Amino acid sequence: MMIADRYLEKIRTAYPHLALENLELNQDGMNNDVVIVDRQLVCRFPKTEWAKKHLKNEIEILQLARQFIELPIPHLDCVADDFVSYPFIRGEALSRNLLLGLDTRIQEKVIEQLGGFYQQLHSIPSNAIADFNIPPSLAQCSREDAIELYDRVEQILFPHLWKHQRTWVIEHFEPLINGTLNLDTSTVLIHGDLGCYHILFDRDRQCLSGIIDFGTAGTGDPAIDFAALLDNHGEAVLKRMSKYYSGVEKLIDRARFRAGIVWLQWALLGVQNNEVELLLAHIGSSARDIQPIGTPW
Repeated sequence: MMIADRYLEKIRTAYPHLALENLELNQDGMNNDVVIVDRQLVCRFPKTEWAKKHLKNEIEILQLARQFIELPIPHLDCVADDFVSYPFIRGEALSRNLLLGLDTRIQEKVIEQLGGFYQQLHSIPSNAIADFNIPPSLAQCSREDAIELYDRVEQILFPHLWKHQRTWVIEHFEPLINGTLNLDTSTVLIHGDLGCYHILFDRDRQCLSGIIDFGTAGTGDPAIDFAALLDNHGEAVLKRMSKYYSGVEKLIDRARFRAGIVWLQWALLGVQNNEVELLLAHIGSSARDIQPIGTPW
């Protein structure tokens, strides 16, 4: 895969001593292209003007979060409007299979690390967040946003769904519509996109090595971060983590709801991009370990 000359020029200008012999290009992200240099340096390039704007927010968030979080997170070295770099954090995605395949003692250590990260991130003082003028997370979703999503799902997705899938959607939104589920509008700092690929595990040291990609971070409902954990690792893992994060039981139904609407958001994107089969496959029939909203914790 060819790396754009403009990317190489910026890297050479910022790091004239680097040979640039071992380069890896990752264009999978929606907002940034990433060039990894010699497995030592990560260089990110925003794809759009919109991405440049949110990169500025991410820079502020990383500067704030680093003051309160023990786990390694990107420590920015070179910062420009259209280019940032930071030392490469070694590790691999903490998939569910990887986590549950570990020795029980190591599993517990990793789950404790995760709980500590969530607790530290969500406990950053509100005055510090205000001082850095942190905006809402891109993942934040109000009740009004969710109701609008439901209307779009009915109009656009229902014609493509089987009966049991439509029933699942209706039942999933019922607690929100009838008022038994309220979406929090708190202003804690959240990561917003804690998929397993943003949680890095070091096999040599048998522990988490870092958390990356704060591009969706901002203020919002802490249940959004737990929704990602539910989606990727399951409710049994979250229950184990509750020993290291106080108050999970108060967030669980919002996390369950938010995990479900993420599937629908991707499905809508799939329809709009003519990738229906890929993104509708798991709606209503997922094997993930997530209980229905209202199930006792």
